[in-house]
Amino acid sequence: MRWSTYWIVTAAVVVVGLAMGITLPLVSLRLDQWGYDAFAIGIMAAMPAIGILLGARLAGHLAGYLGSERCMRLALVSSAVSVGLLTVWSHYGLWLVLRLLLGGSLTITFILGESWINQLVEDRLRGRLVAVYGSAFAVSQLCGPLLLGLLGTTTDAGFWLSIMLLLLGAVVLWQVDGAPQVNAGNASGRGVGTFVRRMPAVAWAVILFAGFEAMVLTLLPVYLIREGFAQALALLMVSTVVVGDAVLQLPIGWLADKVRRTTLFRLCGLVLLASSLSMPLLLHSPFIWPVLMLFGASAGGLYTLSLILVGQRFRDDALVRANAHIALLWGAGCLFGPLTTGAASRWLSSHALPLLMAGMAAVFLLLALRRGAFDAVRVDGQG
Repeated sequence: MRWSTYWIVTAAVVVVGLAMGITLPLVSLRLDQWGYDAFAIGIMAAMPAIGILLGARLAGHLAGYLGSERCMRLALVSSAVSVGLLTVWSHYGLWLVLRLLLGGSLTITFILGESWINQLVEDRLRGRLVAVYGSAFAVSQLCGPLLLGLLGTTTDAGFWLSIMLLLLGAVVLWQVDGAPQVNAGNASGRGVGTFVRRMPAVAWAVILFAGFEAMVLTLLPVYLIREGFAQALALLMVSTVVVGDAVLQLPIGWLADKVRRTTLFRLCGLVLLASSLSMPLLLHSPFIWPVLMLFGASAGGLYTLSLILVGQRFRDDALVRANAHIALLWGAGCLFGPLTTGAASRWLSSHALPLLMAGMAAVFLLLALRRGAFDAVRVDGQG
């Protein structure tokens, strides 16, 4: 295994996470400072999700025509240019287009980067190394808002730091090769329906985690504040969920190399179901803190294990195509989760967020416990 390539590609994707953690909240805060209402800010926040859907469709074609390494570098440069233009033209309509382009180019980076990492690692180490990547990416996103707090939101310093990080990612990738070889015709974003039918539990786990991430960062603080917590404490509770997601992926990855991966996959779904149902009951007790940690860890574990199971099954353009399908499902989850939770919170229950997560976890378990649920996953002693 080429360890230097693994660390360089992982670092390149992680700096993208850091840049996202700075840029995404900065755009929303800047619009708020300019006097735009919540609806306008919400439309802006939805543009990257639409960009995800477009990027997932284009990734395979572009990687086939340009080569995976060159395509990934160009996607990072395009992202840097998009962020740079945010500092030049302060126009809402243009920012919508730039956010759309940014979401698409970053999605191409993630599809190719995760495919590269998954093809590179040996199967006996796949769980641990994919988990290291996942944890590093989660920590980088968590550090983004912290850096933004130090830089401030009244200047363009956050944008310029993001530009430098994205260009740094493109530069370090010039040192490595060996990315998946892609046939432009075979690796298109088409065929997501077939992927869902062959690996329904994996597909639903991706939608679930995408919805979870979007809801935790946008709606969980609101839910906690409305349940009587002070804003500072609510944000600390949200941070606990994110830390649980980031830190506990490492032991989950280690276990994925020691026990049956499909069994561990189902166990994460069970823990997510239990922690989601426990949240309304234990919300105002000291036990809520371990519940929040397990809530984040189990949801993150579903996504980590989805990447692991896909990585052990596919290679080259089939792997890129599978990751493009994952990106499409991710975009659907980003749109579906917050919209459904917001509507349910308004008309059904104030505890809609944990109850919706419990429902999604229950659906996952129904899919994962079916006979033959993982027949499409190649078993290499880990299954």
